[in-house]
Amino acid sequence: MNTPPPPHTSARRLRAAALVSVLCLLVSGCSVLGAAGDGPEAGGGTGGGMKVTLVTHGGKGDAFWDLVRRGAEAAAAKDGVDLTYAGDSDPAAQADLVRDAVRDGADGIAVTLAKPAAMRGPVAQARAAGIPVVGLNSGIDAWRPTGLLEYFGQDESVAGRAVGDKLDGLKAKHALCVVHERGNVALEARCAGVRMAFGGDTDNLYVDGTDPDAVTATIASRLRQDSSIDEVVTNGAQFALSAVEAVRQSGSRAKVATFDLNKDLVEAVKDGEVQFAVDQQPYLQGYLAVDALWLYRTNGNVSGGGTAPVLTGPAFVTRSNVSAVARFAAAGTR
Repeated sequence: MNTPPPPHTSARRLRAAALVSVLCLLVSGCSVLGAAGDGPEAGGGTGGGMKVTLVTHGGKGDAFWDLVRRGAEAAAAKDGVDLTYAGDSDPAAQADLVRDAVRDGADGIAVTLAKPAAMRGPVAQARAAGIPVVGLNSGIDAWRPTGLLEYFGQDESVAGRAVGDKLDGLKAKHALCVVHERGNVALEARCAGVRMAFGGDTDNLYVDGTDPDAVTATIASRLRQDSSIDEVVTNGAQFALSAVEAVRQSGSRAKVATFDLNKDLVEAVKDGEVQFAVDQQPYLQGYLAVDALWLYRTNGNVSGGGTAPVLTGPAFVTRSNVSAVARFAAAGTR
């Protein structure tokens, strides 16, 4: 028969245990419920082998998509996610990359919807396999009909209208909106927004974005043909630099403005060669897309409630404020 300890002995033991617990919390930061760092809220390396695939329509060597990728990689490193990045400017090839991710058993997929029709089938396959899919960068009007969980990007129509208003403030009269990828819904929406808000004339010019020399030559040729064009608006930082060269070659007096930003364009804005850039923050888009999939898998979070996009732009970068982003651009994150 076991004899219980005397009451005063039990009380001393309880007081000692309580004292140890208090000292533990005050001095070492440990928890009576579990060690510090347990659970998904601890962050950093808690992905548990989660696999995420990011599939974009960006071609190789495009500085814009390098920023998207760096943002995605930063989120993956924070969350302990195994990230695969793939991109192809051909919509059919991009769709195949999404199907590959489904076959490989990805835990989450992030996609761009530059050509939404091409992505409907692959996204449906992912959903049937129980894989959450989020969107970024392109397709703000198509992400919900396509069946995506969340969307991170810029409302391109709003951005285009903001540029149109900006051109009115600069007293421009005739704008040339340069589209470097025919059929890309985001680029078309930008130029349509410019046309909608701008009080002057707006013409679209379609160029081959895969050939920088051809872009310069085509813009220069158009400027020579029409001396009334006093503003060239491009849809990418590298194309703005091509437009600057085209203005030189043609002898035009047109000014240059652009959507999107990179470190080379920052210098052009500083020097006054480019009037302004519209920054949609591609690094942030990549970061949020990967982080959102991790949050959904580990905590059931859905940004925007699954009904509203998370906007990353537009923001104007001009000569007056470019210094504020210059150091980030130099580091390759803006």
